[in-house]
Amino acid sequence: MSKLPPFRSEVSATRRRLLKTSVAAAAALSAPAIVRAQGTPKLRVGFWPVASALPFFAAIEKGYFKEAGLDVEPLKFASAQQVIEAMIAGRCDGSANGTASAALALGEIAQPGLLKIFCTNPTNAKFVLEEFIVAKDSPIKSVAEFKGKRVACGPGVQNVVLAKTMLERAGAGQMSVTELPIGQHVAALAAGQVDGIYTLEPTGTVGRLKGVTRTLEAGVVARYILGDPMAPWHGGSASLTAEFLAKQPDVAKRYMAAYRRGVNLVKQQPQEARPFLKGYTAIEGPLTTEVPMSDYLFYDEFKASDVAYFQQFYNLFSDKGIFSRKVDVSTMLYKG
Repeated sequence: MSKLPPFRSEVSATRRRLLKTSVAAAAALSAPAIVRAQGTPKLRVGFWPVASALPFFAAIEKGYFKEAGLDVEPLKFASAQQVIEAMIAGRCDGSANGTASAALALGEIAQPGLLKIFCTNPTNAKFVLEEFIVAKDSPIKSVAEFKGKRVACGPGVQNVVLAKTMLERAGAGQMSVTELPIGQHVAALAAGQVDGIYTLEPTGTVGRLKGVTRTLEAGVVARYILGDPMAPWHGGSASLTAEFLAKQPDVAKRYMAAYRRGVNLVKQQPQEARPFLKGYTAIEGPLTTEVPMSDYLFYDEFKASDVAYFQQFYNLFSDKGIFSRKVDVSTMLYKG
């Protein structure tokens, strides 16, 4: 199979922004330690408004963080890349689930030792997060039929690379895709601006319940990238900066324990957790009962196969030249 053309302009822009924020972070860290240490530390956690961040939302709304004696400030960003830039600049102490794992790796490349991943949200054909969607009355029946059509995806390098690679591997050939904010996906299909979109939940559910879109295929990364529809795709991750882990180890452990309570609630009592999507994502009210759930895996639950599939995902970005060097997933996982 022929290689996709490198996305050099997109990647170069991302790297420039990451390096710029890395320099800013270094300047901030040169301030006297006594100034930075004053007062009770606040955990500022960045999130992207997707359904897979639900454990974080639940932990906030259920008061798990407060019960652990923590002051957690959720920071909403328009893209995963913005979350990472904030972490590099010292404006954010970590990411919630749903933050693109490839963006985390780019941050690690820009500033080695930047962060540690403590929880991922693996998805596949059973635990659905990502999907190709089309207009409800579209004649398109398979991803291969996108050949020559107008296709969009969410913002950021991870979405672009995955969308292009999956289109090619599904038989649509080498194509360009248009980046659109995830909140505009349903409207773009409804208006006929595009023929299909690679998107993340809750977008597919919102469009379906509005009678505007339908899911063409779900769990597409597991199938087209990992080669098995049931393989775990660790496309999103919760993390903490290495600086925060080093300076506030006890606070970090309490945070992760409270976060795990959010994960357990989502996995064991999803109906109680689902309403917490309201206010954080585009889905509200009764619609929250319809959104498919991701799976979740903490650092101490990883098996060798999980690390291998995670590494396979990262290798794609190295092979495409998106990562300037190979990224070893095992070095980015929190060890406890």
